[in-house]
Amino acid sequence: MSIPFSVAVNPSIIRNNRKSCGRRYAVITSELTMVPKHKVVEKQSRIADFDTPCRSNLKPQFEPSFLNNAYEMCRNICAEYAKTFYLGTLLMTEERQKAIWAIYVWCRRTDELVDGPNADYMSSAVLDRWEDRLHDIFNGQPYDMLDATLTDTISKFPLDIKPFRDMIEGMRMDTRKTRYKNFEELYLYCYYVAGTVGLMSVPVMGIAPESLIPTQSVYKSALYLGIGNQLTNILRDVGEDALRGRVYLPQDELGEFGLCDKDVFSRKVSERWKEFMKQQIARARFYFNSAEEGAYHLDKASRWPVWSSLILYRKILDAIEDNDYDNLTKRAYVGRTEKFVSLPAAYTRSLSIPRTKLHSSFTKLM
Repeated sequence: MSIPFSVAVNPSIIRNNRKSCGRRYAVITSELTMVPKHKVVEKQSRIADFDTPCRSNLKPQFEPSFLNNAYEMCRNICAEYAKTFYLGTLLMTEERQKAIWAIYVWCRRTDELVDGPNADYMSSAVLDRWEDRLHDIFNGQPYDMLDATLTDTISKFPLDIKPFRDMIEGMRMDTRKTRYKNFEELYLYCYYVAGTVGLMSVPVMGIAPESLIPTQSVYKSALYLGIGNQLTNILRDVGEDALRGRVYLPQDELGEFGLCDKDVFSRKVSERWKEFMKQQIARARFYFNSAEEGAYHLDKASRWPVWSSLILYRKILDAIEDNDYDNLTKRAYVGRTEKFVSLPAAYTRSLSIPRTKLHSSFTKLM
């Protein structure tokens, strides 16, 4: 699980002068114009009023010490499991820090229902109860301390329940679906499990007062970053997922390269596999490029973790290339030193002045 947040800048900056791998780039960009429209983006764009700290009638009453301890638990969890992202949150205002930590913890707990140590005991009933519990959180009736932080966050920021419910639906999808016949199906899965995180986060991170682009454009950027992050997770984890009998790759596109599930399970890196991976990497990069515009227009104090995510996830794609596209027997990763070296670059990007005009590549996605 990743806390995600994109439009095109100089490709040599994004790709580190790597050789182009997008032979079907035009096809990929045309596909992006066909992805389903998300009503939640339009809805959140309408209700979001970043000048009004609290738009909810919900006024939970918690003991200050109880709430402080609860947020401290969230901070510790975020610091332990999302170290780089956590460092990026430290530039935010205290209120935004706490809110982002609360959202991260809820997302992590949701993800662990399916992928955590007790996942073998997971059932649809468990997810149904978790969704009931989510409604209780939004109704001011949290079950435990960690739930209470999200209830408090909801009282302070214009969060909509739909992305949270959609993430739970993504967990349901994971329990019943192990194949995706085309990219449209895979895109929906990526939206449910990761694009939703971006939509949850924008109301907390805020939009720069000097931004002149539509609020909806910033939400779409957040969504595209989530999609790019999840596509990258899928490419990084192909080999591990295969051991679990899962193939999170478009079946029709595998077929175009003369590949099938058998080739994935054999874990042999053929030339056809390398060409297929080049196409998949090009798609993920396009989503990252399409996420950048919104990152420029977030509130200045909130941009660092977003740029950190953009830069580090791109490096995972670079690592797959460095492994000669062997993501069947090797797991691409970014080392700790490289992560910390990337933080200054992310911070520099976070200081950039918001652009006043959308790049043409982004408008194709709208």
